[in-house]
Amino acid sequence: MRSTMQEVPLLISHILRHGQEVHGESEVVTVMADGYRSATFAEVGAQAERLAKALGRLGVGEGDRVGTFTPNNQEHLVAYLGVPSMGAVLHTLNIRLFPEQLSYVTNHAEDKVIIADASVLPLLANVWDDLKTVEHLIVVGEGDTEGFGSVHSFDELLGAEEPGYDWPVLNELDAAAMCYTSGTTGNPKGVVYSHRSTFLHTMAHVSASSIAMTERDRLLVIVPMFHANAWGTPYSCWMVGADLVMPQSFVQGERLLKIIEDQRVTLSCGVPTVWNDMLRALSANPEADLSSLTSVTCGGSAVPRALIEAFAERVGAEMIQGWGMTETSPLAAFGRPPADCPPEEEIDYRAKAGRVVPAVEVRVVGDDGSILPNDGEAVGEFEIRGPWVTASYYKDDDPGRFHDGWLRTGDVGSLDGRGYMTISDRTKDVIKSGGEWISSVEIEGLVMGHPEVFEAAVIAVPDERWDERPLVCVVPSEGASPDADSLRDFLADKVARWQLPERWAFIDSVPKTSVGKFDKKVLRAQYADGDLDVITLGHPSA
Repeated sequence: MRSTMQEVPLLISHILRHGQEVHGESEVVTVMADGYRSATFAEVGAQAERLAKALGRLGVGEGDRVGTFTPNNQEHLVAYLGVPSMGAVLHTLNIRLFPEQLSYVTNHAEDKVIIADASVLPLLANVWDDLKTVEHLIVVGEGDTEGFGSVHSFDELLGAEEPGYDWPVLNELDAAAMCYTSGTTGNPKGVVYSHRSTFLHTMAHVSASSIAMTERDRLLVIVPMFHANAWGTPYSCWMVGADLVMPQSFVQGERLLKIIEDQRVTLSCGVPTVWNDMLRALSANPEADLSSLTSVTCGGSAVPRALIEAFAERVGAEMIQGWGMTETSPLAAFGRPPADCPPEEEIDYRAKAGRVVPAVEVRVVGDDGSILPNDGEAVGEFEIRGPWVTASYYKDDDPGRFHDGWLRTGDVGSLDGRGYMTISDRTKDVIKSGGEWISSVEIEGLVMGHPEVFEAAVIAVPDERWDERPLVCVVPSEGASPDADSLRDFLADKVARWQLPERWAFIDSVPKTSVGKFDKKVLRAQYADGDLDVITLGHPSA
């Protein structure tokens, strides 16, 4: 028996029209060096229509890839809406990639047009001659465009078109956007999102059990729009009419305080390093008015328990940990405590990676391939499947990551009976000492709970007796001078004695990836090259 429901495809154009027509007075604010500029959803929607017409005149058709090389701003949002709605494929290019990776992903995706912000044209110039398929460059703002070939001004291109566009009725399984992984090993891998997967992901993101945003919110989009669709926030805000505040490159702690105060931001999203830096800035500017901020989402890497507690105490805002990957669009788990949780236990749930969201399934798999119980104790690799989880990489066969319809995440941890995930480590970062595992994530979080520590990253280093042991790389808080002995004493009652690190290094900063995560491969290389000044204490078993 078949249903009698209308068969309407789930398309980005539906999200676009809804926000444009129903929430036309909502606002998109772009942070500038000397202030702010703003436009309504109705105006941005009309720009998306003009962009679609202009791209069509440049020869862009259904399935053609349009790259964006720009920070978070109004024009990037216009592309988010207009490019997939016309049937082309939005390809967000990471402005922090190394040149060889940038040229690789652009050529691999076969981008036909690139929309680039003038502020990052020098980065694009480094690879322009290596780009094989790009026919046109559209520039946002004023900059040096010499040597780029066929160049068009974004404003002039759109200004030549009239608003209004008859959005095509596409197959909901058609590609809408694509994003490449950060390429920590080998070349970056392409993930292609469909209209259907993006629509469903957006619905899950705005639900009350997830971020629960409404048109009463103003969301500061700190996570880059070139990274996993800015965690889905542009489409989510547009769907419900929440105002968007786009910070461009102004994401330093001091500037974030001013943006939140000036724009009365209620929600925001960013990686732990961003929020840690904002707390640092708040120490020097305690008078900053953050009273409008109710909650922030935090992810991309493990969120230290101390950071969640500090945010609640010093900002008065809820920090919600989320977990996902480029391959999962990225929302897969969201970390609010259960309804029956006693207040004193809430932090234990907030410190977990999150609770599996509806429509997504997660399982824990042992080294032997067996499915482990969801008892919160059995540790193995997380595997995941769902309607917005990729089933393969674009033009890149990687069977080791996919089997039996599940994606192997590379994250190690446990899953409890209520769907809460606890991540112990990445498979490549876990420390195997004397046949037992030590979680680098756990040690990092605990060390960062020390008042004299700003950041800490833990890597495995070779050990003749124990195979591997942890090396803790510490960035002291401003004006502080912690020593290895006091830090290990601080850990003494928090981990098993045999897990206590004996190797410590004090560094100026933790290397970061292009999306703000700790770049441990750089630390490993520095250790191997003898570039770290390592202090070695006695082994805890001695």
